[in-house]
Amino acid sequence: MNIAEMLTPERTRCNVKGVSKKRVLEYISTFLADTADVDADELYQEMLARERLGSTGIGHGIAIPHCRLHSCSAITGALLKLEKAIDFDASDGANVDLVFALIVPDEQNDEHLQALSTIAELLQSDDVREQLRRCTSSQTLYQIATAEH
Repeated sequence: MNIAEMLTPERTRCNVKGVSKKRVLEYISTFLADTADVDADELYQEMLARERLGSTGIGHGIAIPHCRLHSCSAITGALLKLEKAIDFDASDGANVDLVFALIVPDEQNDEHLQALSTIAELLQSDDVREQLRRCTSSQTLYQIATAEH
């Protein structure tokens, strides 16, 4: 699986205002409901439930909020570069400014793990993170995220 299979230009946003983890999750839920034909309230509740199990802030200013969703028909990602880094209860204590959200159909357990691995692999590169952070447009953010690295 590659990033372009789960992310589209329409689901990539640069300089999103994010004042808190909950507000970012609300934004993601509404944003994906508009572009992926899922219920915003259901998605928000599932994202919150996943965060209660442990923060999806993985360090280095990155968060990968994710969940399985009954109403989801295909693996769907959204990439956000926040205007200002926020507290996401990340494992390293660093504030988060890059968020790659992921929703997966309920029955796709193996695919879920593969998608998370693909995202984590992309974002563990210092060079990729720096390129994403320098982006000033959603289009450039998408191009960097989906480029072969």
